[in-house]
Amino acid sequence: MYLPRPIMLLSISSTTMPINRQLLITCAALLTSILFFEFTDMDIFLQDYLYNFESGKWIIDSKEPISKFLLYDGIRVLYVVLLLLALGVRIFLRKKTFLQPFKQGLLIVCISLVLIPAVVNIAKVTTNIPCPKDLIHYDGDYPPISLFGGYPENFEQENNIRCYPAGHASGGFALMSLFFLFNSRRAQTIALASSMTLAWTVGFYKIGMGDHFLSHTITTMLLAWLLILLTAKFVREANWGKSLFKN
Repeated sequence: MYLPRPIMLLSISSTTMPINRQLLITCAALLTSILFFEFTDMDIFLQDYLYNFESGKWIIDSKEPISKFLLYDGIRVLYVVLLLLALGVRIFLRKKTFLQPFKQGLLIVCISLVLIPAVVNIAKVTTNIPCPKDLIHYDGDYPPISLFGGYPENFEQENNIRCYPAGHASGGFALMSLFFLFNSRRAQTIALASSMTLAWTVGFYKIGMGDHFLSHTITTMLLAWLLILLTAKFVREANWGKSLFKN
């Protein structure tokens, strides 16, 4: 599976590149991605292939029960279960000898699973950007707007809309923090590839039903990785893995 450049670079080894440099690369990738999609029509160009303008339907039916259960309702339950499992292991098995090498990594995972969805949801409220399905271009009611521009003066918005960045995939991208749970390159690569496969499966599901543009999900991925790096940096420098939940 192809990994984005900042993530691919980190997957080589957590010790081959200073974390501050990794942070700069990820920030640059995030800024570049935002600017690219803001000043091009790539989102609309790609999204047009997923919408049937004659029938007014998206390529993925949001009401189809099996995919809705697996990739919408079920995935939310999975995120909660994984968070509770990580917390349970970190707290109740903290005295076990086998857990000692993983204590910092588990703390990074726990913080990331809470922090990333929270930050993404705050960003969704703050940006107030419509989903593809809400746009006039796709038979919705909202005009197209940019991240750096507001709504037209003559447009009356009844409620705040929450579509940017992608929120549903944020839990999957938060699982990229599993990278810091392992020391071997193979295990780190598997952790990244698995979490990104899950996140992008959910991401494409939401894109295909008109809930998000591609840029929304890419932004969530890079923002998640940035937050994971920051979490890892602070946990390691503060030595929280050894001082928090002491034996």
